[in-house]
Amino acid sequence: MHPITNRVFQTERMVLRQMEMNDVDDLMGILSDPVAMRYYPNTKSRQEAEEWVRRVRESYRDNGFGLWAAILKDSGEFAGQCGLTVQEVGGKNEIEIGYLFLRRFWGRGLATEAARAVRDHGFNMPGCERLVSLIDPGNLASRRVAEKVGLTQEKEVEKWGKRICVYAIRKGSLATKCDPAE
Repeated sequence: MHPITNRVFQTERMVLRQMEMNDVDDLMGILSDPVAMRYYPNTKSRQEAEEWVRRVRESYRDNGFGLWAAILKDSGEFAGQCGLTVQEVGGKNEIEIGYLFLRRFWGRGLATEAARAVRDHGFNMPGCERLVSLIDPGNLASRRVAEKVGLTQEKEVEKWGKRICVYAIRKGSLATKCDPAE
């Protein structure tokens, strides 16, 4: 069970809260898993996972947002992380919706549920007019999550030494895609 402190917001099935150093063990379940990290340059050591959490916490301080721990409401289990990060794309800083979940929780719609809430949270921040997701072209599951929350592929760029799909959404574009009466 994880205590729900530093709550940021919640979805139907999860609480998203600020990440803490005591989340490193749970994060290692993702960051050290070669299948979960298949589209990243490499898996991460415990020391790299600790640095990951430090950078996330610096982002809370510097930007007012970051990746958040996704905790299941019904069991209190750590399921993954989802949130907002600053990424450089084509010489310009963009705000990215990022998500990584433990493999045992894949296929349950949790990433989509969390990413949708993070998208809405982002667009409620002053001055946030656009969000992106940077996705390896081969990561079809991640591409589907982006599409389900309203992002569309805009272009491909060279980043991290490989081609990356840039998915994007503008604030207000959902009103034209979703009819609230449906």
